[in-house]
Amino acid sequence: MSASPCINVCRMDPASGLCRGCLRTLDEIAGWSAMDTAARAATLAAVAERRARPENAEKRDV
Repeated sequence: MSASPCINVCRMDPASGLCRGCLRTLDEIAGWSAMDTAARAATLAAVAERRARPENAEKRDV
């Protein structure tokens, strides 16, 4: 199983609906412990894609 991408910077951005620390949605955060390996991998891939977006540049160094 994959480790959680949480970095203990838990603040939701109301504009994007993403956590400012890990760039996950509330549903992804809440469901993490129940996700299977494939769902976790898909979530991590989505987080990586979000982190690469220019609008998330300031969150790369959180």
